[in-house]
Amino acid sequence: MSIRPTTKKYLFDIWGAVLSVEQFTEGIDADIFASNDLIQAAVERKFEVIGEALNRIYREDEEVLAQIGDYSRIIGFRNILAHGYDVVDPLLVWSIVQDHLPRLKSDVDTLLQS
Repeated sequence: MSIRPTTKKYLFDIWGAVLSVEQFTEGIDADIFASNDLIQAAVERKFEVIGEALNRIYREDEEVLAQIGDYSRIIGFRNILAHGYDVVDPLLVWSIVQDHLPRLKSDVDTLLQS
């Protein structure tokens, strides 16, 4: 599969954001995450970047987007972070980091390697 240059740029944006989230959360647990506003804000911002990049891929290249698991849920999560800031549960964000970020990283890595 050939990936358009702008789509590849968005994939690199996602990749960089994923690496940042990993760096921000390295060596901490859910309790530390839930009590640290700075780390929460940094992680949430990177999820906004991830969701927006996926949204842009959606508009440009649905074939590539189909290779990313749960992309619609990730875009929806970005919308909650951006517009529903008052209902964001830090422990939900933490669980997404732990349970879903590895798959996103793997999917994006596969696409970037192709």
